[in-house]
Formats: sequence, structure tokens, C-alpha cells
Amino acid sequence: MNASILIIDDEAKMGKALRHVLAKEGYDVDIVEDPKRGLDLLAEMPYDVVLCDLKMPGMSGLDVLGHTRSTRPDTNVIMMTAYASTETAVESMKKGAYDYLIKPFSTDELKILIRRCLESRRLELANRTLRAELRKRSLPDETVAASEAMRSLLARAAKVAESDATVLITGETGTGKEMLARVIHSSSPRSGEAFVAVNCGALTESLLESELFGHRRGAFTGAVEDRMGLFEAADKGTIFLDEVGEVSPAMQVKLLRVLQTGELQRVGEPRTARVDVRVIAATNRDLKEMLEEKRFRTDLYYRLNVVPLFVPPLRERREDVAALVERFLTRYDSTRRLRFTPEAMARIEAYDWPGNVRELENVVQHAVVLAESDSLGPEALPAALRPAEVSSGGVEAGAARLEGLTLEQAERALIEAAMTVAGNNMTQAAKRLGVTRRTLGYRLRKHGLYHKDYDVGE
Repeated sequence: MNASILIIDDEAKMGKALRHVLAKEGYDVDIVEDPKRGLDLLAEMPYDVVLCDLKMPGMSGLDVLGHTRSTRPDTNVIMMTAYASTETAVESMKKGAYDYLIKPFSTDELKILIRRCLESRRLELANRTLRAELRKRSLPDETVAASEAMRSLLARAAKVAESDATVLITGETGTGKEMLARVIHSSSPRSGEAFVAVNCGALTESLLESELFGHRRGAFTGAVEDRMGLFEAADKGTIFLDEVGEVSPAMQVKLLRVLQTGELQRVGEPRTARVDVRVIAATNRDLKEMLEEKRFRTDLYYRLNVVPLFVPPLRERREDVAALVERFLTRYDSTRRLRFTPEAMARIEAYDWPGNVRELENVVQHAVVLAESDSLGPEALPAALRPAEVSSGGVEAGAARLEGLTLEQAERALIEAAMTVAGNNMTQAAKRLGVTRRTLGYRLRKHGLYHKDYDVGE
């Protein structure tokens, strides 16, 4: 199919001359003298290129450009202008024109520019198709949606992805809030740009400010060089603010400014910088309760909560459990032979999963690592999923497993098991062990088990 070109020029002789040249090149060419008629034709069919005069009675070329960009964004517009209107032609490029020709121009100039314009359009459409295909392939493999709840959530996330609206994702620890944020980014027009994630609850106020906004050399002790912040690193892409409910009041003010104005200020830097960033925030806290307690700013809450998405806990979408188990087996079992027995699967599906998807993943990985055969029975599961062992010999079996261990080794093994079952959530693990979170933290450090990425929980 030949490329189609629409010429809009109030000078009839000019339009006919241009059509003659371009038709000889094999293009399908329509010409109109009235720009309003040109817009009617654009509404009827998607031209590849619009060649438009800048100054016309009734409607300017800039008006035609604006209408074309909004209704036919895939159509490239080339402006034609006289020398006296060069500044306006440059302005048209800032508003989305592909290029401009200064009258009088040669037929060779016209042919070369049209060919370049069509090639640019072909590459853009090809890249867009490729990006769409890559977005499909790059979706995180935890996006299991066997349950109606998850299908509905992912459908809404796909719709949200088409816009730049700020999203607030809520849900319990381990439900997959970051996974959902990545799905939104991967499905959005920004998918070719950076996705930057930061755990706001893991950093002190001063460190978080430096991480988010960057700093100038000498701004504080240890600032030996200028450093770009994560907002700047995410420019044109997406930034994911995890655990945003942990942000201090002072930092909330600075976050609000970025959301309102798109401007930020590096620590120690007097000048501001503009960024174009899509913000997705997440929290496992009840921000409405924090509003009532004056611990979270109302204006920031409404800036973040433009589109709220709630990720349901795993116990409320049990249909997803078996499919998630299959995904995690595929991830961790290089032999592709391991399978849970029906009895083990029955216990997995009946369990409440307080640590949600993260806990389930840890349990599957634990079973794969310690597998002694291709069949993973109840004995491959953590103690919390094997309640029957307490009776009918469970005490003796437990004692046998601890035989030969010192008290120190037994304590370490017990803590490791509790952290595995709790999905590395310290609060949940401490509850299981009957100790405070502070005590558990001390014991983790004592046995060299503490890791900075552990989820502190609530």
C-alpha cells in the first residue's frame, strides 16, 4: 500500500504543483485549500503525512497541527512557511511538527524530507509494536490470576497503566505490591524507561532525602561528590515509593512539592530541577488512620491516592496458591521434575499464609533446596504446615532432628525456620517464637543471620 499524503494549502497552484511532484514518486496525494476541510478528511482516514501551510485564512497551520496531534498522533506533520515566519515554524516543531520547509524550496528538498519523514514513522510504529511485545514478555511471573480478585485487579492495573495518574497500592506485607507496580510500569508508555524502587521505611530521614533528591558535593559530611537522586534517575520513567507510610513529616512536605510542581532540589543545591516521573506508592499501613492521628499529611494523601489499588491477602484468593506453587517450582527447580504430593498440596492450600506470596515462595524454595526425591511430601514443608506431627510421634521426631545439636545450634535452626515460614517478616517470626521483635533482632545478629533487606513489618 502506497503512503498517503494530505496537502493543506490555500494557494491552489502550490497544492497542485506539490501533488504532481509527489504523485510521480508513487504516493497517494489529496489536496485541499480549506484547512477545515482538511481536518474533515483527517477524521475520515489516517494519512501518513500532512503537508500544511503555516499561514492560511480562517485557521492557522498551528491549529491544524494541534488538532492532528490530538486526533491522529501517528500522522507526521510538515509545515511550509516563508522566510518571515521561520520563528513560528520552529515553534511548530516544539509543538510536535516533524519538520518544516521554507518557501521557495526545491523538489529534491521536498522528496528527501518526505522519505525521511515516512521512514521515521515506519520505525516509530515498528518500535511501538516491539515495545508492546516486550511489555508482554517482561511482566513479572508472579502475575498469577486464577482468582477473580486478581483478574479484576490486573485488569484495573492495565487500564491505569495507560495514563500517568499517581497510584497508591495498599495491602499486607508480602502480597506483591511491588510486583503490581512493575506490571503497571511494564504495561505503560514509559516501559522503555527506568523503573526505580526505593523502600522509604529502610532509610533515615536524612539518608532518604539524599537518596530521593540527590546532593551537592560538600552538602554534608561524606558528600565527596555531586550525586543524582532517584527521582532524577527515574526521569521519563516510574519511581516506586514502597512503605510511603514510614516517611517523616518533613519528608512528606518535600515529596508533596515534587508531586505538585515536578520540581526538586538536591541537598545543598540552591537551584531546582524539573523531572517527568510517574509515581507509584505503596504501604501496608492504614493511611486514613494515620490522617486522623495527624501522622500523615492530608494533602499528600490525596496527591498519592489518585488511583487506589488494593492487593488482597493470599488467604482471600486461595485459587492462586496452586498456580503460584507451579511458578515457584519452575523458578527454583532446575531439574523440572519436583512435584508436591497431593497431601503436601492439601496442607499448602489449607494454610492461611500470614506472610502471603513472599512466605509461599520461601516455603517452595526451602522444599526444593532440601529435596531428597522428586516427590515433595509433607515432610518437605516447614513445621507450621505440619501440625499432625505434634501428635503420633511428632515430639520424638522433633527430638531426633535436634539430636547432636548444641543449644546454640538449635536456637539458630529454630530462628531460621521461623524466618522462612514468616517470609522474612521479623514481626511475624517474633510472634511465632513468642519473643519481641527487638529480641529477635538481637538473636539474628548474634547468629550472623540478620540482613538489611529483612521486612521489619508492623
